[in-house]
Amino acid sequence: MKITTGRPATLAPHGMVTCPHSLASQAGIDVLRAGGSAVDAAIATSAALAVIYPHMVGVGGDAFWLIHDAKTGDVHFLNGGGRAAASASADYFTSRGMKEIPFRGILPASLTTPGSVDSWCQAHAKYGKLPMTRNLQSAITYARDGFPVTERLAGWIAKTEQELRAEPDAAAIFLKNGVPQTGSLLRNPGLANTLESIGRDGRQGFYEGPVADALVNYVQKRGGFFTKQDLQAQHAEWGQPLVGQYHDLTLYQTPAPTQGFAVIEMLNLVEPLDLKKNGFLGADHVHLLVQAKQITYHDRDQHLADPKFANVPMDRLISKEYANERRSLIDAEHALPWDKVPSYGSLTGDTVYIAVVDAEGNAVSLIHSLYGVFGSTVVAGDTGIVLQNRSAYFSLDPQHPNKVEPGKIPLHTLIASIGKRNGKLWSVVGCMGADGQPQIQLQTYVAMMDFGCDIQQALEAPRWLSGRFAIGEARDTLHIEGRFPEATFKTLEQRGHTLNRWGDWNELAGHAHGITIDPVSGIRVGGSDPRSDGAAIGY
Repeated sequence: MKITTGRPATLAPHGMVTCPHSLASQAGIDVLRAGGSAVDAAIATSAALAVIYPHMVGVGGDAFWLIHDAKTGDVHFLNGGGRAAASASADYFTSRGMKEIPFRGILPASLTTPGSVDSWCQAHAKYGKLPMTRNLQSAITYARDGFPVTERLAGWIAKTEQELRAEPDAAAIFLKNGVPQTGSLLRNPGLANTLESIGRDGRQGFYEGPVADALVNYVQKRGGFFTKQDLQAQHAEWGQPLVGQYHDLTLYQTPAPTQGFAVIEMLNLVEPLDLKKNGFLGADHVHLLVQAKQITYHDRDQHLADPKFANVPMDRLISKEYANERRSLIDAEHALPWDKVPSYGSLTGDTVYIAVVDAEGNAVSLIHSLYGVFGSTVVAGDTGIVLQNRSAYFSLDPQHPNKVEPGKIPLHTLIASIGKRNGKLWSVVGCMGADGQPQIQLQTYVAMMDFGCDIQQALEAPRWLSGRFAIGEARDTLHIEGRFPEATFKTLEQRGHTLNRWGDWNELAGHAHGITIDPVSGIRVGGSDPRSDGAAIGY
């Protein structure tokens, strides 16, 4: 798909929603106009995306929240990560000759339980103003009556056709008449029934009763893991966000088991380097940020795991003192050899990000995902639920902090951010992109803080992602969009970077979205990534 853009930021005086699909943003705005809170709007948007962006998100996935309470100024974290089933063990896989957890199929689909729905319900219980049924109204209508297939969705169905066809219940929805055409209607009546059950009965409508019975019966017949007891035990948990400082920006990030600390550590590493003098999109700008990424991801891959099961030295990782120690690894003239600061993982992953600010100044930064494209590609019978494959991120190494264990949440690439300046809410920013998420947030915040871009300009700026997208690809590959200056490419190559030059725009560079607040007028300024089907909509 050829992308041309130059769109202005969206300005609105009261409320704003931005996410990767315009119809979902509109669903959130409809809820705000009806008197709903930022949390109500986030649920409406998230549920709509679970229907109309099924390749990236669904009620069978996980979600992590940052919620800004305008009355107190506090930022709260809500962990909606799915936990490993009680029967989960590395021995199950290794005894069958597996060296890693499969990426597709019933095993990753059922090794962890879906976590997002309980997070909806807990956030709603604390901050919701409208009934849950009202919040889910748009999603239910799109699921039952149909929604228009975008070119992107049609393209991802085509690319995943083989895996979807291997799952009859998935094929019945997404390949009913072959790969759908752009503009055709796609329906998922089973998911409409599931959403109605959640609207009517809350968490019990998903984790207990007929929906839970259908999920467990399906999983057990297919030889999967989770049971009724595992579903009933799934609960989201409230906690405290991480807090960092970059110039006059106080930045809140989602804590472990997510990789939110990586954004804070990278910003700590580059803060004293005076990025402004290097020029926007110049070789120094890219070169220094890439090295900050390499150093930080080494720390991530060594330490990050569920803090209930592993000692994650988070205070040290996000400290200025630690960044001062690690900054000596940065080489201003040469690419940092990957074997000097190793990094693992993959950039492949699909997620949706939702930013909401309501008229009172409450805000939600919500990241919700199935992990891979269409998750496990498993649809659980007539529930219409696409089950995630996030458990594929677990390690089978018994010495690794992210090793699979019963009740454990795997390392999550999902992160969300909220920023304050002078004590006031300033930014709500996030993105999809698996291992790319911290890198995209880093580039977005640096563009705004160091180079004066507005949120839309920052999201539209040419983007790079460091790392591999596929097994066999060099881990030090620097994927980079073609809109950077030619001199930047030339200098980066001279410094030893292995470049994969994309076209001017590439969807693999991630979908990022955000809202900033004008500190004088209070106007909401919304940005939406043209690499997605999204829009920032306000009123």
